[in-house]
Amino acid sequence: MSVSERPAPDFPEWPQYDDTERTGLIRALEQGQWWRMGGNEVKSFEQEFAAYHGAGHALAVTNGTHALELALQILGVGPGTEVIVPAFTFISSSQAAQRLGATAVPVDVDLDTYCLDVEATAAAVTARTRAIMPVHMAGHFADMDALAKLSADTGVPVVQDAAHAHGARWRGQRVGELGSVAAFSFQNGKLMTAGEGGAVTFPDGALYDEAFLRHSCGRPPTDRKYYHRTSGSNFRLNEFSASVLRAQLARLDAQITLREERSRLLKSLLEQIPDVVPQGRDERADRVPHYMAMFRVPGLGEERRNALVDDLIARGLPAFVVFRAIYRSDGFWETGAPDTTVDRLAAACPHTEALTADGIWLHHRTLLGTERHMHDIAEILSDALAAL
Repeated sequence: MSVSERPAPDFPEWPQYDDTERTGLIRALEQGQWWRMGGNEVKSFEQEFAAYHGAGHALAVTNGTHALELALQILGVGPGTEVIVPAFTFISSSQAAQRLGATAVPVDVDLDTYCLDVEATAAAVTARTRAIMPVHMAGHFADMDALAKLSADTGVPVVQDAAHAHGARWRGQRVGELGSVAAFSFQNGKLMTAGEGGAVTFPDGALYDEAFLRHSCGRPPTDRKYYHRTSGSNFRLNEFSASVLRAQLARLDAQITLREERSRLLKSLLEQIPDVVPQGRDERADRVPHYMAMFRVPGLGEERRNALVDDLIARGLPAFVVFRAIYRSDGFWETGAPDTTVDRLAAACPHTEALTADGIWLHHRTLLGTERHMHDIAEILSDALAAL
């Protein structure tokens, strides 16, 4: 039987859940208080999430975009300031800065790891730069050693966009142990999820205290007289979502271990297919959670890449085109855009341009499958490329 005639692989479903989530939801329901000020689920989740990531404090919020926005705001990002972001990322990374009135400054990424290029970042720092935002693409760390040095040399703080990096480690250090604020997402496709949700981790209590105020309309947790100490918004997470996230967190570590094993096998198989180049790995990242299984087919071009993804989906693979360069979306230019053009940014970001045209990713649920599933992926991809 040829590859094209086989039944589609039966990859594990996502999200995954069991009676742990059901028990948590009932627990949240029956406690009688469904918001964080009166219940126990959000507070317990924050403590558990902070401990797992080695952070001094964690604050649960409504979603990952709000997590980024809050993280930037407490570091002074606002009108007249700039935030350096990867040109290759989901657009929330830039929009979080732009919503605060800041200018988002895209820089190119490394063509091996798909993460922020440190030399390009250093060249983009100006007197107005208020934050550097590395995105740990697909759970792979940006070069945190070099970025820490750049931050120390320039005085510009790092804000980690860790939306893909739950449970990741850099040289034995967890995200919360790297000395910078980090933002996480719990959107439906993420490595742990409540449909929506987010969290920010903090290295010290002062930043946490300010973030708490701003995520709760500027109101202290014990206030009974409506004395709002700062401006802010309502980014509070509800008790039901937190109860689900506590269950999701409890199984995350075992899932990461399995994805690490499967990703090594899949990468070795993909490397054997002519013209396929899997995402690289900086070996200083000693634990990668693999939010996506990413690869390139260099020179394929956007039109043929899109056709290949459509074929992979038809053959049963949960495949996707990669993010478009943020400056190639109209939304990037609506507010807070730099004083330049698409063509100039494209010329300065050749790696991002290449990824936009020839990058593909597979959902992380594929990496929760069997070894046979990894061989299925490689065989399907090889067959689809031959047909293309």
